[in-house]
Amino acid sequence: MSDKVYLTEEGLQKLRKELDQLRIVERPAISKQIAEARDKGDLSENAEYAAAKEAQGMLEMKIAKLEDKIANSRLIDESRIDTSSVQVLNKVKIKNKKNGAIMEYTLVPESEANLKDHKLAVNSPIARGLLGKQVGDVVDVKVPSGIIPFEIINISI
Repeated sequence: MSDKVYLTEEGLQKLRKELDQLRIVERPAISKQIAEARDKGDLSENAEYAAAKEAQGMLEMKIAKLEDKIANSRLIDESRIDTSSVQVLNKVKIKNKKNGAIMEYTLVPESEANLKDHKLAVNSPIARGLLGKQVGDVVDVKVPSGIIPFEIINISI
């Protein structure tokens, strides 16, 4: 894999917590299921054993992916973020020029996106359209429903 993953400190801590949960809680639970299934006799016709081994394989794959993501992560230095133009970790207040709605989003790495918390993935159509723009700019963003003009009202941290 070895693709660099850009994360905030909060995002990295979340990944580490998830990895600990998989290693400390779920891995021993699956090992216990395998041991219990093994004690039931003939492994060649034991569906419980096969299911537990498959679950173990899936868990180990998930653990390996998380370990790789953490190993290749790069922390975004929040102290070096500029607000003269839109970039990752900026809070951007925008106005939809079609309907007048005003929205505020923080642009974050994809793994930290959450619309309920107003965190927009940096690779989403709206965020890509805003990147590099400045306060006062009007940006036409192509979304699945068409093209929407957004005016950048404010950029902050």
